[in-house]
Amino acid sequence: MRITSARIAFLISAALFFAGLNMRAQTPGTQTPGAPASQPAAAGSPAKSSELDISANTQWTDTKIDLRAGEKLHITATGTATYPAGSSARSKARSFGPDGLKRGFADLVHEYAVPDAGHGALIGRLGSDEGAQPFLVGAATDYEAPVAGRLFLGLNESEKDASEAEGSFHVTIEVLNPGANTPEAAAAGGPPETHIDIITPARLDEIPRRVTDPQGHPGDMVNVLLVGSEDQVVKAFQSGGWVHVDSSVESTIMTGLLESFEKKDYLTMPMSTLYLFNRAQDYGFAHAEPVRVVMSRHHLRLWKSPYTAGGQAVWCISATHDIGFERDQRNNGITHKIDPAIDTEREFVNATLSATGLVVQRGHATPSHPLTEANTATGGSFHSDGRVLVLVVKAPQTPAN
Repeated sequence: MRITSARIAFLISAALFFAGLNMRAQTPGTQTPGAPASQPAAAGSPAKSSELDISANTQWTDTKIDLRAGEKLHITATGTATYPAGSSARSKARSFGPDGLKRGFADLVHEYAVPDAGHGALIGRLGSDEGAQPFLVGAATDYEAPVAGRLFLGLNESEKDASEAEGSFHVTIEVLNPGANTPEAAAAGGPPETHIDIITPARLDEIPRRVTDPQGHPGDMVNVLLVGSEDQVVKAFQSGGWVHVDSSVESTIMTGLLESFEKKDYLTMPMSTLYLFNRAQDYGFAHAEPVRVVMSRHHLRLWKSPYTAGGQAVWCISATHDIGFERDQRNNGITHKIDPAIDTEREFVNATLSATGLVVQRGHATPSHPLTEANTATGGSFHSDGRVLVLVVKAPQTPAN
């Protein structure tokens, strides 16, 4: 076959055309951070890695990343943030990296989301509600989501710090394990609400509606039931950011001194003794903001009941939120005032414990004679819809030998 110059030109053009297609097929184009070349990133979750900047003048930044339960991340950060010099002549600007500034005694009078972390350190939390438990990220950390939720990142600083801060941290988020692709793993905030069959109406009605003071005066409402062993229950509270309160004034003083020397916020001030099943509480737990702990904190008392459900112990909880002080009508002294809308505190317990991944079932139950309005033993009033929160906790996993 005779090859003319025109045919040669055609063949060369065709070869260049197909070569161009092949080169485009092998060369990745510009991508949105977090989306791999081979496939698009799953909606709301990084497929392999994501990069973003966290400004120092914003306490919390929504990463727009939704995690599944069990999803494992490796988070690293670089960059510098600065707090400007104060009005004092001796004050100087302070610059720091993602690990934050070393804590000093002055930090004891400030409110930071992660009390024991460096001032200005990079921190994270899963979820946007009040019950979300912040955690330290720093320059690098591995994090596993206990439940599904939206990832937020920020700095361990006060609102005033944020209003004056400059700079930012550049954050890289790598997915080490995407977690299970199941409806349960995608349930935000913990397991969905369900009816707890093992707490029967008869069992619920056996539980006293209220606790009493040492003189036998009826007081706060029993508004939460936990089903599980002592170890399971204590682990759930610890994982949810609750601290075991001191049992005496002497231990309060000693712990306060030790915490101060370690430059930590003291959150374990003791609470008064109340009674259920004719005995004092087995545990007291508090969840408080630093500094405000004296007058305002989430707190609860916990009793192991004589009952079981599904072969597990039933624990009774009376949870209230201290919001200030008021007159004790029994003796004209001063006592803590609780938020009268006690259902809000019930749901705070729900959010903090369910977010740990240690709650396997949760729901609400209404006794046959619900308590909707009453006074505390000190005379303050409270109101409720009468429902009791029921949480079933699972055993903490033990490492394999």
